[in-house]
Amino acid sequence: MALGLGLGLPQTKQYDIGRDVAVVARAAEAVGYESLWVFERILFPEPAVQGLYGVPGLAWPDHYRGVADPLVTLTLAAAATERARLGTSVLVAPLLVPFQLARSLASLDAASGGRVIAGLGTGWSLDEYAAAAVAPFERRGEVLDELLDVCAAVWGPDPVSYKGSLTTIAPSEVGPKPARPIPVYLPATGPRATRRLIDRADGWMPVAMGAPQLSEQWQRVRDVAAERGRERPVEVCARANARYSARPVPGAGRRPFHGDVAQIVEDLVAHAATGIPEIVLDLQTSLRDARELVDVATEVYEAARAAGV
Repeated sequence: MALGLGLGLPQTKQYDIGRDVAVVARAAEAVGYESLWVFERILFPEPAVQGLYGVPGLAWPDHYRGVADPLVTLTLAAAATERARLGTSVLVAPLLVPFQLARSLASLDAASGGRVIAGLGTGWSLDEYAAAAVAPFERRGEVLDELLDVCAAVWGPDPVSYKGSLTTIAPSEVGPKPARPIPVYLPATGPRATRRLIDRADGWMPVAMGAPQLSEQWQRVRDVAAERGRERPVEVCARANARYSARPVPGAGRRPFHGDVAQIVEDLVAHAATGIPEIVLDLQTSLRDARELVDVATEVYEAARAAGV
């Protein structure tokens, strides 16, 4: 079975989202990409309260400046395409009002004919929490749990009714409903998050940082699924934060998905061998404009298929 390939849509500052999202989305669907994805970054603090991913002293990358809103971007892509699935990788749940997010995702799924995948996470930036969170950072897991509850309620049959710590919905009609049950994916790294994934989500969305590491993580997820008696399979889509180079990146220490087309395809082959069924490549940050993004994404896709991926 061929590896499913998805592509990250243009959201960073070198792109004109009003023009480029539709151009890239149409081209990606035409060449064969099966899914299109967005990520969330709401601000770029100067100076930051904490380093990247919460690591002290680790600088935020420049491409985090001015990232376009993920749901606006995905809506533009939905209007420009017909078949590609439309995913969030990921929305930071505590930065969003649960009821409003549930309605937005339902509306987008209804409008796109049932193509949305809701990737949800808890984030790591204290600066983003200070600007927009509906609850303190310490309650991030609780907020994600409530968001999952609210989505299940809002996407389900009317009358919708819910009572939580952040959300109260009196018995109401809430629409439009999704075209079909929207799959929910969680990144899940630690034990508690993995249990939430197994118990409450449809799929897992790890970051592809090396085939051996991904294989080990995937085995842990399957082990927890077996321990907790999950009967339905865990869907998987790994995110590869790629950096394209026109020339090969030298050295044994090359990071996965950093390099020229041949090196990126080599990494796709290695990661496909783990049994992961789908990988989304986000190539946008190292490219100059939409034309280059389309050209490189097309070359990678064709080379990957030629390599048997």
